[in-house]
Amino acid sequence: MFQGVYSQNYHICTPAVGKKWAYVWGCQPWAAELPWANAAYSYSFKHGESGKLTLEFYITPFDYAAYEGSSYAIQSKLEENKVIGLSWSVLDYDHEKATSYDGFYNLSWNTRMDSNASMLCAFRLMPIEAQLHKPIEAKWSWKIVDMDQRLVEFKDLSYGNITSWKWDFGDGTTSTEQNPTHKYSKPGLNNIVVLTVTGPDGTARMANVWDVAIK
Repeated sequence: MFQGVYSQNYHICTPAVGKKWAYVWGCQPWAAELPWANAAYSYSFKHGESGKLTLEFYITPFDYAAYEGSSYAIQSKLEENKVIGLSWSVLDYDHEKATSYDGFYNLSWNTRMDSNASMLCAFRLMPIEAQLHKPIEAKWSWKIVDMDQRLVEFKDLSYGNITSWKWDFGDGTTSTEQNPTHKYSKPGLNNIVVLTVTGPDGTARMANVWDVAIK
């Protein structure tokens, strides 16, 4: 009864006419709902006809998808070079009430990968290809270290050959450190923080508008 807790299985209907776009085989149907998943179709053929169908969807992977709901789930952290388990199957049914199918194409070596994550295929999450990047891209993250002292830690996540950093914290102060820690002197709910990075290949900036809120 706990099928899918560690290996989520999405049964996707193509097209989904009069039914949900996907059924989660297991005890966590919430995993196919917003904000964890969503889908959109585009096709012009009628039932029983051949044609082209375009399906765009996303799902959220979980290390543990609790039956109690998303509040108890553990979302997977997708990072470069991390190995994840993944598989997919194509089951060719001629109609909704079919008792058999004309084709069964499975990426995994074992069809029971729907309930056992160890039977999934291993994929390594590779970094974005260099040719898809701009020479320099500014990117950063932040976290509150101490809300009472209004202490915020900023982390540079920029791409490229970078030789200098300039942070504008949105309160009239700046920093040239790569990963600064900043103490705000007063509360602010509309801080516009900007990171500008510079290197031999140019300059880039990234602004977060009203993201860094300090009480």
